[in-house]
Amino acid sequence: MPTCLITGVTGQDGAYLAQLMLEKGYRVIGMLRRSASADVVGERLRWLGILNDVELVDGDLIDLSSLIRLLQAWQPDEVYNLGAQSFVAAAWNQPLLTGQVTGIGAANLLEAVRIARPNARFYQASSSEMFGRIQEPRQSETTPFYPRSPYAVAKLYAHWMTVNYRESFGMHASSGILFNHESPLRGIEFVTRKITDGVARIKLGVARELPLGNLDARRDWGHARDYVRAMWLMLQQDTPGDYVIATGRNSSIRDFCRLAFGYSGLNFEDHVVTRSDLIRPAEVDVLLGDASKAEQKLSWQPTVTLEDMVAEMVEADLARHRARLKL
Repeated sequence: MPTCLITGVTGQDGAYLAQLMLEKGYRVIGMLRRSASADVVGERLRWLGILNDVELVDGDLIDLSSLIRLLQAWQPDEVYNLGAQSFVAAAWNQPLLTGQVTGIGAANLLEAVRIARPNARFYQASSSEMFGRIQEPRQSETTPFYPRSPYAVAKLYAHWMTVNYRESFGMHASSGILFNHESPLRGIEFVTRKITDGVARIKLGVARELPLGNLDARRDWGHARDYVRAMWLMLQQDTPGDYVIATGRNSSIRDFCRLAFGYSGLNFEDHVVTRSDLIRPAEVDVLLGDASKAEQKLSWQPTVTLEDMVAEMVEADLARHRARLKL
């Protein structure tokens, strides 16, 4: 039985990846940062019905010694670094923490793998936010980066460190430059889930308005289940590399609102209000990915449409609120 170690296992991607790995017969070790709220951090794993199947172990990306001990103890065949301070908006308020966890944390894990488990295959969760102020209409692996947030800068450091460890030490280290990917497990602070949760609350009569920032920002949205499959495929290749993972279709936040409200029979214009305090200090106006390399070398393609994903998210939030309200 192969063993994988997943950092960020209690997040959206970590939970879906853990589910996929279990289905493929892996022993799944999930690294968990010690927290006073440890009793609730496994909710996503519980929602997927796999909480008791993942072996949760203590560790922290900013503590190199804990990472080395984990690798020595569990000897994973594959290491997936999904752990990060991943909420872009919070990065301006916590730039040093974001740099330490999202950037230096990845370097710590690379160094730990090099020392304690050099033959393990390593995956780094890079981000389309690294493209920032886009230099090409469609972003591929060769598009220059122009990060526009502390989060994106930290991700770029982690990305180039992954490339550097691959080239310097011959490690099987790959990066997935993932464009936006959502699901019912997306955190409530992210705009897509904020929208679908708002739709559910308005539909059930517990709210009347949904405050949002810039409705014109455009993103290439896919489903997290599709994107974690790409992560696994990268580590099955004989040769490591970097891959853009995207749908090749972008839509505005306004479009996302129209779909989500429309699915519930509502008009978003009756409920969405824009607030200037919710606009980023430096906005990324548009992102559109070119996943040709992943399609050709990994035989990967997205399977879930934006419309189906939005419907799934709205239904999940309606179910959550109905349960909470005992409707």
